[in-house]
Amino acid sequence: MRYKIGISGQSLSFASSVLEHFIRHRQTRFWRAEAGGLLFAKVSPEVIDVVTATGPRSTDGRSRWRYSPDREAEQREIDLFHAQGQHLVGFWHTHPEMFPSPSKMDSDSITESFRMSKHQLNGFVQVIVGQHQFPPGLYVGVGDGSQVYRLSLDHECRIPTVSPGRPELP
Repeated sequence: MRYKIGISGQSLSFASSVLEHFIRHRQTRFWRAEAGGLLFAKVSPEVIDVVTATGPRSTDGRSRWRYSPDREAEQREIDLFHAQGQHLVGFWHTHPEMFPSPSKMDSDSITESFRMSKHQLNGFVQVIVGQHQFPPGLYVGVGDGSQVYRLSLDHECRIPTVSPGRPELP
């Protein structure tokens, strides 16, 4: 799946393994707690290719309606993946709704994270995984420290259908 990043000329793509990770943690049953983690990418001038999604961790705070990450574990992941040439580009978490959208708390969190972090990015990626199959069940946005912008699918790319079971991914 590939998303256009405004008028920058860049696009954001997700590796099949990352989409499969999201699918495994969707809140499709009433007892499933929110899950989340970090997004790491290989970055080029044209494409931000998200190749790793971490979490959830056993030390995260999780309930049906809340996800609170273990910040120390996140820092260890940032250090580990940075040493492997992957850059932190954002965050993902689930919502127990069919078609997810960011809450005020989600928007405030991505804005604060962008402002507080040391990086050279123009924005942080925010992914919210809903219950519906992808792409409608996936919210993808970028927060630039003042506002969160929803990204649009690049319709020139083949859009896979992803559903429970064996996903068909490019």
